[in-house]
Amino acid sequence: MQQNRLTTIFGTDGGIVALDSPVKLQLLDILKKGTTSFEDLVEQTGKAKSTISVHLNDLEKLNLVQNKPSLHDKRKKYFTLNSLYLAYSQKPMWADYNNYMDNFADLLLNGGSIKENLFSTMQFGMEAYGINPNPILKKMGNDFGVKIINGFSSNDVEGILNELSVFWKKHKMGVMSIIDDDGSVVRVDDCHHCSKMQNIGKTLCSMDEGIMEGLLSNKLGVDYNVQETECYGTGFGHCTFVIEEK
Repeated sequence: MQQNRLTTIFGTDGGIVALDSPVKLQLLDILKKGTTSFEDLVEQTGKAKSTISVHLNDLEKLNLVQNKPSLHDKRKKYFTLNSLYLAYSQKPMWADYNNYMDNFADLLLNGGSIKENLFSTMQFGMEAYGINPNPILKKMGNDFGVKIINGFSSNDVEGILNELSVFWKKHKMGVMSIIDDDGSVVRVDDCHHCSKMQNIGKTLCSMDEGIMEGLLSNKLGVDYNVQETECYGTGFGHCTFVIEEK
């Protein structure tokens, strides 16, 4: 669990829930990786069984997790995440934001397009005011990736990524290229929403991660994880995405 997360916001069927309890957030971070037994949760947190039991009971009441008994041992319980990570609170980024807005204003006054820069401005504005929206942006990207499946005909990772590079260029999202022989690393130059960003010490393309992840996973029937490792936001002159099977 990242130490700079002050509060985490979750989405449930009943609405949003905000948590700032370190133990509860640790449990939810573990469950985000998959269904886990009560005993494993105790071991991974290093807390007493009674403490974990109380926190899990609270999380169940909030509809953030649910439990199910083992098929082989009814006395053994397993827990699974029953909610969606939406956003994290974080330290505001005023200085970076003010510099960005100055550059954005200059761009517009010199003939730049507000339409092409609106998404990045809104995203960075949320970051500046202390909200990290990356989880929900990645989920939205994942949803979009699922919806565009019918526009892709390839049945392997490399083929889909080659088609996706055409899609990226057509919609002015940047210049995508495969830089690894097995199609596990993708590079994007002139990224549509972060290429004008300064180095703020963090990656910014969570929606792009989600699009690739949703498309590959649902087209090929294999769970993939797409992680941005290099970004204009971390001082690179391009964005790099690593693709791995979960």
